[in-house]
Amino acid sequence: MPAATPGTPSLLRAMNDRAALELLLAHGPLSRTRIGHLTGLSKPTASQLLARLEAAGLVVATGTDGGRPGPNAQLYALNARAAHVGGLDVTPDRVLAAVADLAGTVVGGFELPYTEGAGAVGQVTRALDGALEDAGLTLPDLHRLVIATPGAFDPRTGRLRYASHLPGWHSPVLLDELAAALPLPVEYENDVNLAAVAEQRLGAARGHEDFVLLWNEEGLGAALVLGGRLHRGWTGGAGEVGFLPVPGHPLVRQVSRANTGGYQELAGVQVLPALAAAAGIDPGRAPGAPHAAQVAAGAELLRRAAAAPEGARLAFLRSYATALATGLASLVAVLDPEIVVLSGALITAGGDPLRALLEDELAELAPSRPRLVTGEVRERPVLRGALESALAATREEVFDTSR
Repeated sequence: MPAATPGTPSLLRAMNDRAALELLLAHGPLSRTRIGHLTGLSKPTASQLLARLEAAGLVVATGTDGGRPGPNAQLYALNARAAHVGGLDVTPDRVLAAVADLAGTVVGGFELPYTEGAGAVGQVTRALDGALEDAGLTLPDLHRLVIATPGAFDPRTGRLRYASHLPGWHSPVLLDELAAALPLPVEYENDVNLAAVAEQRLGAARGHEDFVLLWNEEGLGAALVLGGRLHRGWTGGAGEVGFLPVPGHPLVRQVSRANTGGYQELAGVQVLPALAAAAGIDPGRAPGAPHAAQVAAGAELLRRAAAAPEGARLAFLRSYATALATGLASLVAVLDPEIVVLSGALITAGGDPLRALLEDELAELAPSRPRLVTGEVRERPVLRGALESALAATREEVFDTSR
């Protein structure tokens, strides 16, 4: 076994710097004494550390801890303005953009209706510029951008797959064009994967290394987290469960051309009016744009049913739970996750009554019994996941003072 490399003074300083910055991020403003206690550093070393980080622009002095006996101690906080990141959530209906500071606080946002024919690059830059203007920032102020889309960019070809319903995003040179228009590190990630990132960092999946997130809005999808890391698959298509053949619906062939599959046809948003009508509930009609209106109308049907789950409303919820469980059982049988996080507007609208029915159905169909939990990140989870992904990489860079 090779001998361990001894820590150099500069390496040890960098490790202490990172530990202090992580503490300030987690706890908020702390005094020198408190930082020393939490890190095990002496008061002189903690003082040197804070002076060094303050000079580097990573820490700022902010108030005192008044109200205690003796002299008031100076408090120090992470300088949230030391870096900013951006996130975009792209759907066939709109592009959402947001900017967050290093502490994760959203400081600017913008929503742009998706216009077919306007071009992906133009839509991205306009939405991002709007969020930056709202934050009082410019493009050079951003350290990193994460863009969420349906489907996934194939790492071998650079082309978007599994999302034929997203117009303007299928050019073989799109990533090159976006790189030319955005002079900063840009990452692209599947939208459902980023909802899982949000739940893993901020929500129901904190502390869990193996989980599945089941999503249902415009489309059915899943995110697979194994050993604490996203599993994307060879072409980026892991979790595209809408294409899954399932009992209860005829086989869908040429699924890539049809952009649908058995599970989507069995349990997607488009089936909710028929399920409601079969249970004796008037499904109503959804005005407005096709995708967003279907989701809004379906979520309203489920909310009303969950508010009083009896009679026809209970039958409606049960039929939807059976449809969801039919596909989810295959995922559980293959992956044996610790928990399943239920997310997306259509699943969360059903609340605890739908979750309980789905859990009962899954117990009948799958050999293992993972705990089903409702997602806790309700406010734009995909966009929040994009920001969290960008923040994780940016903090890794900014907190490294050895460079």
